[in-house]
Amino acid sequence: MSPFPQYLIRIGAMGNVGRFAAVEPVVFQRHSRVVCRTVRGLEVGEVLASVESVANQQCDGDVLRLVTVEDDLLLARLDQNRNEAFEACCELLESKQISNVLLDVEQLLDGSSLYFYFLGEVSDELEQLTSELAERHDSKVQFARFAEAVVAGCGPDCGTEEASGNCGEGGCSTCALANACH
Repeated sequence: MSPFPQYLIRIGAMGNVGRFAAVEPVVFQRHSRVVCRTVRGLEVGEVLASVESVANQQCDGDVLRLVTVEDDLLLARLDQNRNEAFEACCELLESKQISNVLLDVEQLLDGSSLYFYFLGEVSDELEQLTSELAERHDSKVQFARFAEAVVAGCGPDCGTEEASGNCGEGGCSTCALANACH
């Protein structure tokens, strides 16, 4: 358990909410944009609330700092790359007559990964297509089966405190919906 403040933070294109511990004794205000270290890498998140530390409650990552001007410049460049990857993917889906719907493309702050979010099953042909796009955009590809998570979740009350017993060890941070983009 971290001796520093903990926060509920929304991260990722699909708006996952997790518990994050500050790495320094800094107080972040609601709606602050912060840089977080997650299992996926460095991501920008939005502080939703300060929460009390709970014994034996594992955090989903660390809050490193507020977003800086330099981060915003990098985000603008990454956003351009993300938009280019989205357009290229849509064009390839159409030219190869693949019926999947591309919801969004996300690129992490560290630039290491492109995440393509599709509705429907991810076929081998779709994996190959996005791998080609990732090479073109110098990133590795991660897939999210978003539709499955929305439909299945982790059980009744998915995403709520009441469901923590249904979501596996560590609360809802391990349920299918919370991990839709891992």
